Amino acid sequence: MYTPKYNQLTDHQQAVDFMRKYSFATIVTVANGLPTATHLPFVVEQRDDQIVLISHFAKANHQAVEIFECTPLVIFTEPHAYISPTHYEKEQNVPTWNYIAVHAYGKATRVDNAAQVLEKTIDFYEAAYLTQWNSLPQEYKTKMMNGIVAFEIMVDDFQGKSKLSQNRSSIERENIVTAFAASNDRNERDIAAYMQKLKVD
Repeated sequence: MYTPKYNQLTDHQQAVDFMRKYSFATIVTVANGLPTATHLPFVVEQRDDQIVLISHFAKANHQAVEIFECTPLVIFTEPHAYISPTHYEKEQNVPTWNYIAVHAYGKATRVDNAAQVLEKTIDFYEAAYLTQWNSLPQEYKTKMMNGIVAFEIMVDDFQGKSKLSQNRSSIERENIVTAFAASNDRNERDIAAYMQKLKVD
């Protein structure tokens, strides 16, 4: 991912927090030179200093095979917002886009205990559902689990980009924050919140 130095998100914990918050991600694999993408919910774990991404494919998805034969890329992104040049001090400017993204790469391994992966997923997304899941007939749950391929990715490289007008003046950044904080658009309000947290030299 092309990332100018002032847009780099290098903090390990910030990247983990971002991936957990925006955990419905895009996983990309490549076979015979052709990339394929699937949109999946991920559980993001930290095991000491290791980031681990946990999810599952439908068994019928050919990426359920490809993931173990290449280095997959998982893209976490959101929020994003159009930046109008009306926020800038000079007329000679063009529009741009503010956004945050984390690209994670690593080796995927199959998890044979699909039940454990499903329980971790339930616990992360809707812990209250676990009681209902546990009460379902075992035959039904086994059928569901036989239809998926559970996996985890040990992240060995992540690239984080936080494009939040770091190259603009303090007045211009404040113009954007003020406008976005009052917006009806959730993405714009979220971008404003991230910009307010940002420390720019």
